[in-house]
Amino acid sequence: MTDPQPGEAVARALGGSFAGAVHLPGAESYGTERLAWMRAVDSHPAAVAEATGADDIQAAVRAARELGLPFAVQSTGHGAVLPSDGGLLLRTSTLNRVEVDPAARTALVGPGALWSDVIAAAAPHGLAPLSGTASVGATGFTLGGGIGWLSRAYGYAADSLLSAEVVCADGELRTANADENGDLWWALRGGSGNFGVVTGYVIRLYPVRTVYAGAAFFPIERGADGLAHYLEWVPTVPDQMSTAVLLMRMPPGPPMPEPMRDKQFLCLRVCYDGPADEGERLLKPLLDAWGTPLINHIAEMPYAQSGPAITGPPPPPMVAAQEIDLFHELPQDAVDMMVAAGGADSPAPPMSTVEVRHWGGAMAAPGPDAGPAGHRDVPFSVITTAMVPAPEAAERVDGWVHGLADRLRPYATGGTFLNFLTDGTRTRTAFTDTNWARLTEAKRRWDPDNFFRVNHNIPPR
Repeated sequence: MTDPQPGEAVARALGGSFAGAVHLPGAESYGTERLAWMRAVDSHPAAVAEATGADDIQAAVRAARELGLPFAVQSTGHGAVLPSDGGLLLRTSTLNRVEVDPAARTALVGPGALWSDVIAAAAPHGLAPLSGTASVGATGFTLGGGIGWLSRAYGYAADSLLSAEVVCADGELRTANADENGDLWWALRGGSGNFGVVTGYVIRLYPVRTVYAGAAFFPIERGADGLAHYLEWVPTVPDQMSTAVLLMRMPPGPPMPEPMRDKQFLCLRVCYDGPADEGERLLKPLLDAWGTPLINHIAEMPYAQSGPAITGPPPPPMVAAQEIDLFHELPQDAVDMMVAAGGADSPAPPMSTVEVRHWGGAMAAPGPDAGPAGHRDVPFSVITTAMVPAPEAAERVDGWVHGLADRLRPYATGGTFLNFLTDGTRTRTAFTDTNWARLTEAKRRWDPDNFFRVNHNIPPR
């Protein structure tokens, strides 16, 4: 494109066909609207356009194609991996409608809805989605696979996607479900934003009103024994029990309570879809081995309250250095490496975690029409994370995060999970060989020019 002011060219191309606001460089609103939650991605697009409906989304796709500009979509920007420099950044945040059909146990969800919106709409009916953190966009989470605290009981969030309305790379709006454009529907359920812009979609809801959930904190000195006991215990639990163990260092300031600031803990996170007394019985062998917790917030509660109880308040926008690897087993050498990095007397930076999460259950037993999300045969992930408020501070944590991941990788399967990836060069590792081949073929059909590429990109075959 040769226009000396590409933002104005975008505005002209959108013209009267775009009802939402368009933010151009130089405007005060542009500085805010261009930002993703993931501050490591510092985009400077030619224009930011706020969609008010499917017509706006179609107009934005057609304008970017006409001008030959990169195109990106953002609701919250938690999953941003590449900047949309010089392109058209489409925001869907205002499209946050949620309509629940309690009889069908489904929800119609807009592309800008947060999980908090979906949870709040479903809760009065005794229903729940397969949600992630309440402040995260439901669409990106679902299209990227989506593992949450109900996933061992019911599967990936992508497995709950029944139908979607999608603006494809040619600007046309299409329906994708089991009966119509089935290959597109399959690809959407884990293939992320590579196949179009979803303008609305229908997901299953599940009969979950209350759960036995929360977090308990123990002295960090119990990290080595705690991890060993956990790895012995998890094979004994039913699919309704989802757990993770973390070696974590708390932030040095708010929103953490004063006694927890900049302290290290061994943390157990739990969500059990069942009666509290049964949850207590299942946890008892592990807690007997770990001893009395310093803080225990595990209790029966409405599902709508369980997210903050399990993971704490959502952090503000941050630069997150993060690595994920999947494991069939975690031998003692790997446990020793994790404790050395995140345990007592370790170099763990503030706002850091080494998390061992238990997978399997319904995620490992998909239906015959399941999408491409994930590697379903693994029982464990290790996710190493450290967060800093600004990009200039990232070097302080990068070495710690990537160093531990590199040391653990010889024990890993080589697979990852898309929602947790911050490195766009590892996208291929989030899929099995069979699913990758099928995804690249679907990409060839639905986006042969790779128009949707400012993402965890899947190229056309």
